[in-house]
Amino acid sequence: MEEVVIHYFRTPGLTEAATDSLLRKSRKNISEKIEKIETEFCYNLQVVSELTKDQVTVLTWLLSESYNPDGFGREAFLKATNDKEYLTEVGPRLNFSTAWSTNAICIFHACGLTNIPRAECSRRYLLHCSEPLTDEEKVAFTQSVHDRMTEEPYLTRLTSFKTGVEPAPIKTYPVLVGGKEELKELDAEFGLSFDEQDLEYYTHLFCEVLKRDPTDVELFDIAQSNSEHSRHWFFGGNMVIDGEKKERSLFRIVKDTLTPERRANSVIAFDDNSSAIRGFPITTIQPETPGCPSRFIQEQFMSHILLSAETHNFPSGVAPFPGAETGTGGRIRDVQATGTGANVTAGTAGYAVGQLNIPGYDLPWEEKWNYPNNLAKPLTIEIDASNGASDYGNKYGEPVITGYTRSFGMRLPNGERREYVKPIMFSGGVGQLDDRHLHKGKPEKGMLVVKIGGPAYRIGLGGGAASSRVQDAAQAALDFDAVQRGDAEMENKMNRVIRAAIECRDANPIVSIHDQGAGGNGNVLKEISAPNGAELDIRNVVVGDPTMSVRELWGAEYQENDAILIRPEDREFIENVGKRENVPVMVLGEITDSGHMVVKDSNTGETAVDLDLELVLGDMPKKTFVDHHVPAVLKPLELPADLTVMDALDRVLRLISVGSKRFLTNKVDRSVTGLIARQQCCGPLHLPLSDVAVFCQSYFSTTGCATAIGEQPVKGLINPPAMGRLTVGEACTNLVWAAITDIEEVKCSGNWMWASKLEGEGAAMYDCCEAMGKAMIELGIAVDGGKDSVSMAAKVDDELVKAPGTLVVSVYAACPDVSLTVTPDLKHPGRSTLLFVDLGDGHKHLGGSALAQTFKQVGDSCPDLDTAVLKRAFRVTQKLLRERLLVSGHDRSDGGLITTVLEMCFGGNCGAEVHLPEEASVLETLFNEELGLVMEVDDANVETVRSAYAAAEVPCEVIGHTIPKDEVTVYFGEKEVLRQKMTVLRDLWEATSFELEKLQCNPECVEQEQSIMKTRHTPKWTLTYEPRPTPTEWEADRAKFKVAIIREEGSNGDREMAGAMYAAGFEPWDVHMRDLEAGIVSLSQFRGIVFVGGFTYADVLESARGWAASILFNPKVKAEFDAFYARPDTFSLGVCNGCQLMAQLGVVPFKDLPQTKQPRFMQNKSGRFESRFVNVRVEHSNAIMLQGMEGSTLGVWVAHGEGRCFWPDEEVHNEALKQNCVAMKYVDDDGEPTMTYPFNPNGSRDSIVGLTSPDGRHLCIMPHPERLFMKFQWPYWPEEWTNSVSPWMKLFQNAREWCINH
Repeated sequence: MEEVVIHYFRTPGLTEAATDSLLRKSRKNISEKIEKIETEFCYNLQVVSELTKDQVTVLTWLLSESYNPDGFGREAFLKATNDKEYLTEVGPRLNFSTAWSTNAICIFHACGLTNIPRAECSRRYLLHCSEPLTDEEKVAFTQSVHDRMTEEPYLTRLTSFKTGVEPAPIKTYPVLVGGKEELKELDAEFGLSFDEQDLEYYTHLFCEVLKRDPTDVELFDIAQSNSEHSRHWFFGGNMVIDGEKKERSLFRIVKDTLTPERRANSVIAFDDNSSAIRGFPITTIQPETPGCPSRFIQEQFMSHILLSAETHNFPSGVAPFPGAETGTGGRIRDVQATGTGANVTAGTAGYAVGQLNIPGYDLPWEEKWNYPNNLAKPLTIEIDASNGASDYGNKYGEPVITGYTRSFGMRLPNGERREYVKPIMFSGGVGQLDDRHLHKGKPEKGMLVVKIGGPAYRIGLGGGAASSRVQDAAQAALDFDAVQRGDAEMENKMNRVIRAAIECRDANPIVSIHDQGAGGNGNVLKEISAPNGAELDIRNVVVGDPTMSVRELWGAEYQENDAILIRPEDREFIENVGKRENVPVMVLGEITDSGHMVVKDSNTGETAVDLDLELVLGDMPKKTFVDHHVPAVLKPLELPADLTVMDALDRVLRLISVGSKRFLTNKVDRSVTGLIARQQCCGPLHLPLSDVAVFCQSYFSTTGCATAIGEQPVKGLINPPAMGRLTVGEACTNLVWAAITDIEEVKCSGNWMWASKLEGEGAAMYDCCEAMGKAMIELGIAVDGGKDSVSMAAKVDDELVKAPGTLVVSVYAACPDVSLTVTPDLKHPGRSTLLFVDLGDGHKHLGGSALAQTFKQVGDSCPDLDTAVLKRAFRVTQKLLRERLLVSGHDRSDGGLITTVLEMCFGGNCGAEVHLPEEASVLETLFNEELGLVMEVDDANVETVRSAYAAAEVPCEVIGHTIPKDEVTVYFGEKEVLRQKMTVLRDLWEATSFELEKLQCNPECVEQEQSIMKTRHTPKWTLTYEPRPTPTEWEADRAKFKVAIIREEGSNGDREMAGAMYAAGFEPWDVHMRDLEAGIVSLSQFRGIVFVGGFTYADVLESARGWAASILFNPKVKAEFDAFYARPDTFSLGVCNGCQLMAQLGVVPFKDLPQTKQPRFMQNKSGRFESRFVNVRVEHSNAIMLQGMEGSTLGVWVAHGEGRCFWPDEEVHNEALKQNCVAMKYVDDDGEPTMTYPFNPNGSRDSIVGLTSPDGRHLCIMPHPERLFMKFQWPYWPEEWTNSVSPWMKLFQNAREWCINH
């Protein structure tokens, strides 16, 4: 049978909430003639042999909605019948398979549908209008519902996935004849970004040294490998400023901070994918036999702490969602490719964009300017890039625990427009590294060069070169070539292989590992083979697109790939683990001793690449960059004479860099791994206020890592050196709230985003770097890694718009005790005092402030830093923190002192009375952004704390006291300058975030949340039991009861579940679905099974549908589960994705319900992933794991996109209630069941959290108690809870007790 594309249709396609949102937007932005929108999905399936009747049955089950069989069929449901209706279809571009296709095919093949090699889902929209749409309106609607970089309109039904492209042959170019001019033409044609020095060097290389013509593969290779993006020429180059050659390069300045004294705790710096500092000996659990089904056992070893940070600016500007997701993926690979393999723990994120111009929400400082058509608009980037990064981390299983965002666009006094037209998408990450795996091994002849990861696609071509230039709409076609796609599922699977290797402990088979990024195979394989050389066969690369040329295979930056070196005897282990995790393992060739990278094409026998690695990777001549200072044209800040504090707050609190970041934090997982001790949100209302993020190294240790971010770019428009110092200072005043080893053991990544090759900008960047370096040396901090992006400008019409020069400093340090942290939320209203440590030496400069920005100015004088005072203040604050004398604490930064105090009130849901001396003006006093600290201290401890600062010669003054009511009052001298309800001010602080929320999820839900903010209060949690530690005799008898921690492709919650079960006295086992399919493990040996959280198969066919299919349609596996559930001595638990699975399998609430009556967990009413810390009440149910907990209300993490409990049949619903099958309910602050969002985060009917079987042995719940079985994991812990055992521990202990009794 010839390959054909068949089609299945399903309606409705979009959810009701998504359709309503689309209709609102379309009526507002396209035409009010649009009255109704209907949607359907078209599944385009490539079939290579005719489907059998059984296969059609399986396919129908997978693709249809079980309770709506009439909405699925072979023919389209939507048809335009008159000129008042408009039908349009959009879907993926055909030049590469989507991640949706990759995951769908994995499901199909797991269910026996191996004759479907590719599947793509397109979306069809039928618009019903009051009168015909114009052609322009039709085009506008179609454009609004697809991403032009990764999708396209389908004008006719797909009949083939063939693009008509044939693999281009290897080609040589006549450089020997044409010389430099030939290279110039090739540079223009392919966007190689060669400068004059490059042209001279490569002309000499081929004409004089190699004496041959280059292949197209080689030219593309050297362009990426030696691009600014890869080689950092500017940072390492000679600098001539104002005619004077500088003694030090930028690299040298940065590296000089790592003095011999500062190297004492540094274990990796500047020579790997991440940097690392000395950690602690830890006790943790790992599989006894990695790579196969195995019990978890305790291990003890030295675990170091690492950090990596980079940006993905250009791709996130061109295609924000895939650009940001691949930026996140690349940085994750940076972490895992450290040493000979490291563990990813948590991420950080930052976004800097231009003016938002939110429709219907005019901010008085924003201008409506033009933007280039080759880059997305700032508002789109802010939402879609953060969606992409969040989605990737959520699916991979990496929590994001701190970050920043900024929106800026302004015309300066000299008439120049400065704006983040080219945005910043910043991604950082922290992780851990076994001391035994600290250093990469050297290549040796005969070692195997291996790739792990997904197949090759024609994407990301020339990304390294493209991101190294100023963006211009004239080069949009080249930008399009450089767009990438992310597949978090594949990265998760790849990480499993790396993790299995490093968990072999002393026998780690990885000799060396490098992640694939800029330059694709060409870069990573040269790096891992140098200096010895290698001979590789490009045809051993697994290909997802058979039309790719060798040039494309070698240079494409397709994602989710690592290269490793292994010895031949370890090949079988790596291949077996790859098979278990369903990720390709490709042996490309061997290390040689020729010093050459030789790439063969075994299909043709040709040599595509033969380059001496020393000539292309070795020390090449430094480039010289010449610049001069351009004095800034500055004007003093001019504010309206009648401007009141309240009027100023009405602007400043709405600025995105100052206001609430809930639109970012609520959509990204902040709890996965179960290792997070402090993330963005804190206090009883869980507001995004935390300055510092902390992770714990193990569930069974108390040591960890603290990390924080500093960035102050607007000040750099006034004084670049001051900006450099302030950035370091802000990072420190954020970090100070977690107890670390010492300030002189703090290391950091410095990330530079600057248009540094444009006039005046290189000089400004150099000044900033020198100032940063000097400040760090004085503080005792050191840079141990970083990245730069030196083309931060974009052409807009005829104007070149530069982004403000930006430095982001990510500090990290070791924490001896992760419980010693302080959060900003006030905790003791009515019995505590506010103390202020002014680190600005009494200065009150408003230049570069949020207040100035909201009046379209920057000013002429900005804050600065006194490093000696900061260092003393840091150490005193740390001492007081360890002595537990600080109740709350927050830094003075964006928005000034008034914002600091207000945020502390917002978080504590209380008020304050502030008294400030009448110095300078009230606006300067309240809104200057000099560095400083504000602390809440119990009244009885005020003098002790003040004396500690005084002894260190650090100014510390009483500025007010807390009050237990909804009011904030500020006195300036004797004059009252502000008296306002705290909740009114908090609404202003939340306003812009809520407007952004309305654009990224169901506006009805957003309005509900916004409306209840004024009446929120500390939740009334009550426990009906006393939490107790696990009996020591259970721990000693661990081998008695085995529990299978079952995971599937895309699961990411298995380790915290294993930790919780181990802590309750079980023997948890790592069991993959492939193990059950292969018959190498049986469920007969287990008393319990747990289906864990995650995104199996990336949820492409809805929540857990693919996982369920891999059980239901595999006779051997189904028999295993049937036998397990038939036994009377077994129990099962499903959490999140596992909860969805148990419903799909029909385990709860009743066995063997017809599919049309089976309850399911559907997409959240909000229409997006929800990361929340919610209140739940344990119901009186049959659940064995909840016995003794009935009636308790307490907090718990939720992190899901499809958690809404849906009942297609009323009788089943009523019977489940009657038989006590409802396990828990979502409740409000008063402990009452509710449908109000976000108390009920998904819109579940009857506030249902989870279900249990009638006999109580089988429980499924959407929340994550396994991420709260230790006290440190709780984001908010009521002070009245004096017991240090987590209340959720009882859920797991109940299962253990039941096993004893049954």
